[in-house]
Amino acid sequence: MIILVLNCGSSSVKYQVIDMTSDGHSLLAKGIVERIGLSDSVLTHKAAGKPVYEIVRNIPDHTAGINLLLTCITDEKYGVIGSLAELNAVGHRVAHGGEYFSDSAIVNNTVIKQIESCFELAPLHNPANLKGILSIENILPGIPQVATFDTSFHQTIPAKNFMYALPYRYYEEDRVRKYGFHGTSHKFVAEKACRMTGCCYDRAKIITCHIGNGASVTAILHGKSYDTSMGFTPADGLIMGTRTGEIDPGALIYIAEKEGLSYSKLSDLINKQSGVAGFTGISSDMRDIDKASANGDQRATLLLDMYDERLKKFIGAYAAAMGGVDLIVFTGGVAENGPERRRRACSGLEFMGLEFDEQANEGVRGEDKIISGPGSKVKVVVATTDEEYVIASDTFRLLKKRSE
Repeated sequence: MIILVLNCGSSSVKYQVIDMTSDGHSLLAKGIVERIGLSDSVLTHKAAGKPVYEIVRNIPDHTAGINLLLTCITDEKYGVIGSLAELNAVGHRVAHGGEYFSDSAIVNNTVIKQIESCFELAPLHNPANLKGILSIENILPGIPQVATFDTSFHQTIPAKNFMYALPYRYYEEDRVRKYGFHGTSHKFVAEKACRMTGCCYDRAKIITCHIGNGASVTAILHGKSYDTSMGFTPADGLIMGTRTGEIDPGALIYIAEKEGLSYSKLSDLINKQSGVAGFTGISSDMRDIDKASANGDQRATLLLDMYDERLKKFIGAYAAAMGGVDLIVFTGGVAENGPERRRRACSGLEFMGLEFDEQANEGVRGEDKIISGPGSKVKVVVATTDEEYVIASDTFRLLKKRSE
C-alpha cells in the first residue's frame, strides 16, 4: 500500500511517500513545501536514489502546494510512482484530537467536524492540518484518508493526572485539562526500546524523553500513557527552544500587568520569546548554547544547568509516580544527538539502580543504542523517532482492518 503522509503547518507542508506492506516498509520519497503564501515559496523533494529536486515559485495556498508535490512524486525523472492512481491512501498528522480520539481515525464528515471543534484548543495547528485533509478531498476525491493525533496516546492518562484544580466548570464547559502532545513519538520509541532491550511493553514502567525544539517527558505504565509534561498547551513542562516550560502563572500575571501586555503579546512571550533563545539571548539551537558555554558565557552555562535539571526532575517524579522505572528512552533532535544532555539527565540516578555507560553514550548521534551498563536495573536507550512512519503504519492498519 503506497501512502502519502502529510504534516501541514500554517505555511508549510512536510511529506513522505511510504510503501507499506505486512512485512515492513520502504521510504520512497520525502520533501517539504515552505513559505506557502509568499512569492518565493520553495519545494524541496528527494526521492530514494535520485538527486534533490527544488522548485521556487509562487505557492499561494496549501492546495497549490499539495498539487505541486503530487506533480513531483509522479514526475518522470524525479518521481516515485507512475501516476496518482498508484497512491492508495493519505495519512495526516493532526495536532489536537481533544477527548474525541484515543486512536487514529479514518476521515469522514464526523471526524472533520471534531477536528474543527478543536480549533480553539490548537489554533495554530488544527486549522492548517485540516487544510491538508480538505485539499486532498478536492484534488483526489474518494481516496481514503486517516488522521493521526498528537494527543490520542495520552487519552489513557487518569483524571488525577490530567485535571487542573480550577473550578470544575472550566473542564465541563471549556475542556480545560492536560492533553499532552508528541504522543505518536512517545509510543513509537517506547515500543522500539522494548524490542531493543527485551522489556515487555505491556508490563514495563517506561519514561520517554522527546527532547527537541519542543520537548516533553511521558510516563508509560504497562503500555499506556500515565502522565506527561506538556499540558493544556505544549508550553508546559520542560524548557524548550522558545517556550518557557513550567512557570508560576502568578509571574506571568505580574509581567502582563507591569508591561501592559495584551493576551496575544503574553502568548508570544510564553511561546516564542522565552525558553533557550529568550533566556540566553543567543539562539534556540542547543548546539549554539553548548558552544557559548564552552567559550565562557555564564548565562549559557546557567541555561544548560536549568535545562538538564528540569529533565532529571521529571524523570525522578515519574519514577516515583509509577513506583519505579524499568526503561528510560531518549529521542528527538536534541536527545538523539546530545551525549552531554543524556549524561547529565542520568547523573545522580544511581540510587534507582541505574548504571550509566559513559563509553557507550559518547559519540552516539542519530542512532539506536543501549547506553546503560550490562548490570543496570534501569535500561537507558537512545531511540530515533519516526512520526511519519507511525502515521503510515496507522493508516495501513486501519484501512486493512476496514477491508477485512
